[in-house]
Amino acid sequence: MEINTERVGNALILMPSENRVDGTNAREFQAGLEVAIEETDSAVVFDAQTLTYISSAGLRAILLVVKSLNRRGGKFAMCSLSDPIREIFSISGFDNIIPIESSRDEAVATVGN
Repeated sequence: MEINTERVGNALILMPSENRVDGTNAREFQAGLEVAIEETDSAVVFDAQTLTYISSAGLRAILLVVKSLNRRGGKFAMCSLSDPIREIFSISGFDNIIPIESSRDEAVATVGN
């Protein structure tokens, strides 16, 4: 899956090209995230504005990317989650692991830009 990127200051913004992440494309999604994040990136924001569905496989992919980034001292935040996607992150407890902000500006501030 293609991951669109943008830079805001020192923060790398990631945006999925597809609106669903499930068992059929979660590995491709994870690989796309890993390719998009360069070794020098320490502030990463995942903008979920277009995401309409994410399965446990998608959650796992995000968690693995976050753990990898954390191991090298980086920070990760998410923003622009729709109410159903936010509920999935809340029910799964991921909102206790990953900062979730309402807007991109808030997420960029959270990762320390």
